[in-house]
Amino acid sequence: MKLISFVQQIMPRTLSLGCLASMALATTPAEAKQKPWDIRAVVLTTYEIGQDTGDRAGEFQPWIEGEHLTEQVPFPLGIHPIYTDAQHHLLVVVTGTPIAPATTSVMALATDPRFDLRHAYWMVDGISGFDPAVASVGSVSIADYVVGDITRYIDKREAPKEWPYGYFMITAQKPNQYALSGGDAPDGSIQHNNAFQLNPSLVHWAYDLTQTVTLSDPPQLEAQRKLYKPTDVAAGHPAVVTGGDFGSDTFWHGKIMTGFARDWVHLLTQGKSHFVSSDMEDSGILEALTRLGQAGRVDSNRVLVLRSASNYTEQPHGMTAVQSMNSGYDGEKVALDNGYRVGSSIIHELLQHWDKFGAQTP
Repeated sequence: MKLISFVQQIMPRTLSLGCLASMALATTPAEAKQKPWDIRAVVLTTYEIGQDTGDRAGEFQPWIEGEHLTEQVPFPLGIHPIYTDAQHHLLVVVTGTPIAPATTSVMALATDPRFDLRHAYWMVDGISGFDPAVASVGSVSIADYVVGDITRYIDKREAPKEWPYGYFMITAQKPNQYALSGGDAPDGSIQHNNAFQLNPSLVHWAYDLTQTVTLSDPPQLEAQRKLYKPTDVAAGHPAVVTGGDFGSDTFWHGKIMTGFARDWVHLLTQGKSHFVSSDMEDSGILEALTRLGQAGRVDSNRVLVLRSASNYTEQPHGMTAVQSMNSGYDGEKVALDNGYRVGSSIIHELLQHWDKFGAQTP
């Protein structure tokens, strides 16, 4: 009461009450508690199975167990609680799958006032299908480009006989035609090329850093390798590679669709990348992070996309595409393990040397 009386003596009543309201809002304990956390790294996984620890793992569980995370943070606009470390510098998230849920989760996270994400590094760590011509099951790819699948489509049975498949750019008139305008889609209505380049210097740094990571290579992978010719890359041992990531809502499989994916990544990146991994989230995640970067909510130069091979995108010799797709994926566990091994080595390097990497992106 003494403070109010004093203020009222020196200021008009309306001004004094406004000042007091501002002072109260600025100093309440609730407001102090709401100061955004200084987030330095975000790991995006896309699914979990059952419990967060102690049972069959999805992409989320290796991070919770490997980083010994115990603190849960509610995520009302997400699909699963977030986990964080004791310093509140790391967030590990389940985005959901396919593209729409993953995109929505990223937008919800980046606009959540509890977190300051302006300087954070973002990493997708997920499993996927790999081109058997590029790497074997258990391998990990660090994407240089992420490509989406906004296309026109005609069933191959109704397409011209010379067409290799029925997919082509939405602004083109036939497969493998690169056209960024024209057709019946108004310019600017979509991102016609639907290709996102990751920061080359960051990708190269992460690739070089992880070349010495020891990858899991259990004996059961040998059974999958034997389905491929000894000369196939798929018959080799897991490795860390880099290349193009193809994100599509469609879970596709087979030699014809793998041929399309190779052509598609080459076409949309104008020959700057080659197809390595297929997934069902990353084009949406990159769309979200690109827009958030434009708004200054994230640094879109600090984004990495890691995918580890749980299976191949086409059937082996002597097997049909349907048989191959429905045969299950013996490489899931090793893919989850190797994805965490490679991803955590990058995250640890960034967080342990924040004095360097907080100020300057590799």
